[in-house]
Amino acid sequence: MKTQVSTTFMFTGILFAACLLISNILAVKIIMIGPWAAPAGVLIFPVSYIIGDVVAEVWGYRKARLIIWAGFAVNLIAILFYSLSIIIPAAPFWTNQDAYATVLQYSPRIALASIVAYLFGSFINAFVMSRVKVMTSGKNFSLRAVVSTIAGEGIDSMIFMSVAFLGLFPVKNLIIMIGTQATLKIIYEIIVLPLTIVIVRWLKKQEGIDTYDMEISYNPFKISEI
Repeated sequence: MKTQVSTTFMFTGILFAACLLISNILAVKIIMIGPWAAPAGVLIFPVSYIIGDVVAEVWGYRKARLIIWAGFAVNLIAILFYSLSIIIPAAPFWTNQDAYATVLQYSPRIALASIVAYLFGSFINAFVMSRVKVMTSGKNFSLRAVVSTIAGEGIDSMIFMSVAFLGLFPVKNLIIMIGTQATLKIIYEIIVLPLTIVIVRWLKKQEGIDTYDMEISYNPFKISEI
């Protein structure tokens, strides 16, 4: 039996992957948001968690698992080809190699931190959304969206900052950076929550589906079960 997905789900998955790719490029620049310094990736990366919430709420954990791994594959491919394009010698008349490499080059440590943080954070976010929905019989979407974001974004920020910068910055500074980044992302989620609610309601009506994850496997590696 062939597994089918709707055009809407496919578009949602593409948007999810696009947010991840864009956020990795934006993260090269450090911006000021009021008194806080943060990677520019915070402008769009939280959108991937919002999309993750929407997918888990409408289509369930199985489909959330699918797009999380798809996003991982897209990011891995991007890193590999970014690296390859940097290694290949530039044309003699092209003088932007250093700037190009500065934006697209990942150190192995940063790449590892980004991938591990993304996987842990995304799966925790989807798991919390799924379980709390079942526990509350589908009530209080706003509460589970915020709670799942706190769990997912908190773990994501803690893993990324620790793996990427432990030993390079004082532990006190790392803790502040983790708290700042996670807080900004959670505030972002809360601000756009009214729009998220509208999108979820529209999708449930459009797709004719409202998935409750009963007796499913939460094994993140069971990608054959979609």
